[in-house]
Amino acid sequence: MTVYSCEPNLEAMLTCIYTAFVSRLGHQNIRLELEPLEQLSMFDEYVHVDGDNAIALRVMESVQSKISPYVYEQLAYNSMSCEPDVLDNMYHVMILGFEYGSGILQRLEFKDIIRFQEIHKRLSSDACRFKEFLRFHEVAPNVYASLVEPKNRIIPALALDFTDRMPSEHWMIVDVTHKEAAIHPKDEEYYIQKLTDGELCKLARIDQANDSFTDLWQLFFNTIAIKERSNYVCQRNHIPLWSRKHVVEFNRRLT
Repeated sequence: MTVYSCEPNLEAMLTCIYTAFVSRLGHQNIRLELEPLEQLSMFDEYVHVDGDNAIALRVMESVQSKISPYVYEQLAYNSMSCEPDVLDNMYHVMILGFEYGSGILQRLEFKDIIRFQEIHKRLSSDACRFKEFLRFHEVAPNVYASLVEPKNRIIPALALDFTDRMPSEHWMIVDVTHKEAAIHPKDEEYYIQKLTDGELCKLARIDQANDSFTDLWQLFFNTIAIKERSNYVCQRNHIPLWSRKHVVEFNRRLT
């Protein structure tokens, strides 16, 4: 078995898929994995693939023209997932797409399509949760920042949503898990910036800020609560304990 691996970003993933496809080793003899690799097998051959913008663009255009723009959009969305088999699944979905055309994502007789939909559902659930519970702090006059620690790399989805919500504000969403930030200058498009350990350490102090927005959220949370109707089991279903680290309502309570 030949294992092609790459970094977890769309450009590298598309390049890795292309490299595996043109290898002509046979689909049954190939597996694709994201780095860092968790466990190496002495019986497999490992090939690292670096991202190539020209190749990634070629794959994107091929999927859009030969399958459909919608399928490419869904593949790009799934590329944000942390599932260990997401890259290999994308590879097999593309192969099926080139054979069966634009309706491939409705062909649930294929196990790869069922798995693709499972990954999409989990990723969407993660993104929706953080869209609802992401909290900004005012770190400077009219400059807002937020910390999140999602399981999946959902920063692009969050940034796209908050660009629509807050187009005329300076803001930043920092993904602590994946060491990157979405930075949105006022009235401009956002961009993704990789963070060094030093930069991440400085930004990790954001949620220690004591600003009016933090106080407002805490006051709102405490004011609307009805002690007699508290249901902590239901609350944990909506916002699990692992996702509360940077949610101001649960971090500091007004006295």
